[in-house]
Amino acid sequence: MTIDTKEVISTLNDLIETCKDGEKGFMVCAEDITRPELKTLFSQRAGECGQAAQELQAIVIRLGGDPEDSTSVAGDMHRRWVDLKSLITGKDDEAILNECERGEDVAKRSYQKALEKALPEDIRQVVQRQYDGVLRNHDQVKMLRDAERARS
Repeated sequence: MTIDTKEVISTLNDLIETCKDGEKGFMVCAEDITRPELKTLFSQRAGECGQAAQELQAIVIRLGGDPEDSTSVAGDMHRRWVDLKSLITGKDDEAILNECERGEDVAKRSYQKALEKALPEDIRQVVQRQYDGVLRNHDQVKMLRDAERARS
């Protein structure tokens, strides 16, 4: 099976958008959440998403492509929804955590879709490692949301 470099670049650019969406999404959550420990956690997660995007951008450049450097339209719309919902609910931590989890659901699907494609083994390993981080983020956000729900 031959691997189409243009398809690999396209797949990686989709993941870069996903990472950029995650970076911005976690930053919005960090700004809106009230608990200081969650602000810190979400700021760290935003930084990790930014690093993941940079790692993928370097691979795209190595493959001779032009790396994506912006967020997706869907991600922008989701953040606007989070902002609107935060205004309506008074920036309720549970609502913010719900939206954060929804963002991580999107990231999970993006990485799953990428892993279904033909990727060179070294790139597949990077994508798999990043996907494992997405799963960790998702599960942690879900646990925090469930704990917040139990508190209220």
